[in-house]
Amino acid sequence: MNRTYSAESKEKPVVSHVEDANVLQKTESGYPYQRDNLAGDDTSLQYDAKFEKRVIRKVDIRLLLILGALYSIALIDRTNLSAARVAGMAKELKLTVGERYSIATLVFFIPYIIFELPSNILLRKVGARWLLGTIAVLWGAAMVGQSFVTDWKQLVAVRAIVGFFESGFFPGCVFLISTWYTRWETQKRLATFYLLSMAISGFSNIICYGFALVPKAGILHTWRWIFFLFGIITIALGALGLLLIVDFPDKAKFLNEEERKFIIDRVNRDRGDGNADNLTGAKALKHLLDWRTWCFGLCFMSATLPSYAFAYFLPVILAGQGYSYKLTLFLSAPPYIVGAVYTFIIAFSSDKLRLRGVFVSLNALVTIVGCLLIGYVKNKDVKYFGAFLAIMGGQCNVPSVLAYQANNTITYSKKAVASAIVIGMGGIGGIMASTVYRQVDYPRYIPGLWATIGAQLLIISICVGLTFHFKSVNKQLDEGRREPIQGVEGFRYSI
Repeated sequence: MNRTYSAESKEKPVVSHVEDANVLQKTESGYPYQRDNLAGDDTSLQYDAKFEKRVIRKVDIRLLLILGALYSIALIDRTNLSAARVAGMAKELKLTVGERYSIATLVFFIPYIIFELPSNILLRKVGARWLLGTIAVLWGAAMVGQSFVTDWKQLVAVRAIVGFFESGFFPGCVFLISTWYTRWETQKRLATFYLLSMAISGFSNIICYGFALVPKAGILHTWRWIFFLFGIITIALGALGLLLIVDFPDKAKFLNEEERKFIIDRVNRDRGDGNADNLTGAKALKHLLDWRTWCFGLCFMSATLPSYAFAYFLPVILAGQGYSYKLTLFLSAPPYIVGAVYTFIIAFSSDKLRLRGVFVSLNALVTIVGCLLIGYVKNKDVKYFGAFLAIMGGQCNVPSVLAYQANNTITYSKKAVASAIVIGMGGIGGIMASTVYRQVDYPRYIPGLWATIGAQLLIISICVGLTFHFKSVNKQLDEGRREPIQGVEGFRYSI
């Protein structure tokens, strides 16, 4: 079989010297491919455009749809406290006393942050299907239990349990997705995965309103139905995930041998880490000490602050403007729908133009404008427009920052560590959102809005610094004045 391999990347081809890499040869177009037969004739498979498109579409469908559906329910399960609060939970559990509501929201993130890295380390050992599917079933069971709490302390305890079980899901998904695609395909895929969750979770408050109208059945009534029914849905999707979630490329059983080789070869050609390397203690320590990873983590922390803040407090802010309970929940959905469209446009543009930091900074600026409108404009309709901008920018920066990090992280071991660190820092953003939007500041939440604005300014500052650093390193590499990044010839940082 002698078919021409189409040249997709405009960047210099990479030749990997990472652990377990095979000998790399070059096609006529100058792009390397792997040879499994080191001593024989050229028997490497080459592929035409139709084959490429068919395999990538097959991967997209099997990989992204089930993960997107599960992450949608994960987002709903961690943020539907706001809908339950306005549906009667605050009164019944006395959550308006002091900072009880903030405590109930932030306690989720403590185990969520702590157990992300251990879960990512287990992901390849246990297998993505078994680990991600199982923890979805378990956090669904915890959500069902949340519907039976009788005081705010029990609510806090169950929230911590949900955080423990959810801790491995999102970083595991990001790690898994990043191993399947080339650098300039990544953001569209992460955005598609996240778009599904945004679109569905955008309607969650409306769904919650419908669940709250279900007739009373024993202890289950109004707000309790929200947790119970969403918990049942989570368990069902988790069970489906045990059947449908796919593993890493080298372990994927839904592809045949030729298709698996194609996926691994194209990733090697793009960045040289298509072959998995083992995560050792020494490697983990080395990866933990990379300051660039912590910069991405700070950006993600600052991006998740508005994302969580408006998930937890938008219905509360709207209710404070005089909107009815019913209208408050219905008005919470449109900003997320518009935000989903905006997110996809930014993802497409970022991949097309091959730029990351510029778009991350743009999203932060959009969030700043939205927060200023919410905080200082008296007209409630303009305030509501500000919510659109704040949610658009904040939500879009979640996949944008993750793609920025994924583009500049190579080898399986470093991806496992980096995705856990970055998403763990996102959990700190959730804690900040829970604490800076204080009950005493209701309904304007000015200190919380300014904390959000400050976080966006931090994103812009970090992006400027990373841009100068990456350009400097790339120039040194082009001039032969430094060693290849992690031993991968031809790899360059994405700006």
